[in-house]
Amino acid sequence: MHRTSGILLHPTSLPGPYGIGDLGPGAYAFVDFLAEAGQGLWQMLPLGPTGYHDSPYQCTSAFAGNPLLISPELLRDAAWIDADDAAPPDFGAAPAAADRVDFGAVHRHKRALLKRASATFHANADAVARAEYAEFCDAHAGWLEDFALYAAIKETQAFRPWTEWPEPLALRDPAALARWADDHAPDIELQRFCQFAFLRQWRALRAYANARGVWLIGDIPIFVAHDSAEVWTHRDWFNLDASGQPTVVAGVPPDYFSATGQRWGNPLYRWDVLAADGYRFWVERLRQALELVDLVRIDHFRGFAGYWEVPAGEQTALDGRWVPGPGMDLFDVLFAALGERVDGGLPLIAEDLGVITEDVIALRDALGLPGMAILQMAFEDTAFGEPRFLPHNHRGRMAVYTGTHDNDTLVGWWAKLKPELRDRALAYLRSDGREIQWDFIAAALASVADLAVFPIQDALGLGSEARMNRPGSAGGNWRWRLAAGQLTPEIAGRLGDLSGLYERTPHPSA
Repeated sequence: MHRTSGILLHPTSLPGPYGIGDLGPGAYAFVDFLAEAGQGLWQMLPLGPTGYHDSPYQCTSAFAGNPLLISPELLRDAAWIDADDAAPPDFGAAPAAADRVDFGAVHRHKRALLKRASATFHANADAVARAEYAEFCDAHAGWLEDFALYAAIKETQAFRPWTEWPEPLALRDPAALARWADDHAPDIELQRFCQFAFLRQWRALRAYANARGVWLIGDIPIFVAHDSAEVWTHRDWFNLDASGQPTVVAGVPPDYFSATGQRWGNPLYRWDVLAADGYRFWVERLRQALELVDLVRIDHFRGFAGYWEVPAGEQTALDGRWVPGPGMDLFDVLFAALGERVDGGLPLIAEDLGVITEDVIALRDALGLPGMAILQMAFEDTAFGEPRFLPHNHRGRMAVYTGTHDNDTLVGWWAKLKPELRDRALAYLRSDGREIQWDFIAAALASVADLAVFPIQDALGLGSEARMNRPGSAGGNWRWRLAAGQLTPEIAGRLGDLSGLYERTPHPSA
């Protein structure tokens, strides 16, 4: 742990000319902004290829990177596409607004671009690049081959869930899969190349960030999407019926965001089966995450102590039950396999929000993991308002946030807050309310918590129009983007001054 601070911004929200943020110049410019602002952390959402409603928490793979993040400009610089291919697209009748991602239009454009890049690479790559590609394929074969096959089939099936594919493919008949793979070898090879290009660009960006004193915080959802390569490949790991449909699904009981709870719909693990295999899936999943980032936020950490099991036929999460999770047994294995990475520990942040019971706190503290505090929630009057989130109740081993991707922006939340709660917050913060977002940011930075993180929307003072996600709503989420020029030297200077005042510093440069 290091007393530092940073910004939450998913790469898809970066500005740029291709309809979506990516790993190209916009990402490098954001790292420069963080360094100029004296920030040592860049936190992002899960980086996998998105499926259902474009949610990064419903990825089609627990291991793969999102091809939509691959930068056309960096493909051009590698001579895998030409200058004409790298020209900003014209989305025609479905333009991608500058402040919103049109995922459908972007996907169609990127897929055609990556197909050309793959063909050029395989035709023209020199011996060094070919060796690098072969090494990548060999090192990641444990997940890459299954994912490449799954993703290639999915494209030919109009992106329908795997349970709607022809039965021999859905249920992985070996002969049918072998025939399909022989007939579609170029499609499978394209998926391998996309993952190679993603990881190559990502490694360069991470090295650049670390050299500027910026560490990357990634995010692992505890559960995986039903429509994913892992569930398709390893049905025995999950509670599924004979056709592959979940019998029980994940969710949470009534909480801060929903009076009927949240029915996420993810299939639940058969933890006994995973344990019998030495938790190999989780060991490799965390190993892959630590190849990409410096710290990992474990989403819904409380599920390791106990999780909310909802019968698959229920429409809400009200009629569920708590079921014990794997607890310390899983983490003993993870620490034994990966703990040497950080002097015997693991660089994890426990997302310990929601209904938190003593067993969750005991597991978190036994592992020595920082939990989270959300300042917005500290001033609510609901049953889920959290006095422990008030700054005077913080601990050193903690990450404090003004809000998360699931919250409204600070300014949007403040506009809807009851007057009596505003008065309480103003008195607590000693604020006149004129720049309430900066008062909350200052409170986070002044906290004794080692880590302080705030969404970029809060630093910019943006309202509800810039919200990233509304839990419980199915459409229109995850689309918000920064506009070019919003990250000004004035914002960087103000962040730098506050961070310096409260003795938060970047990490030593790598």
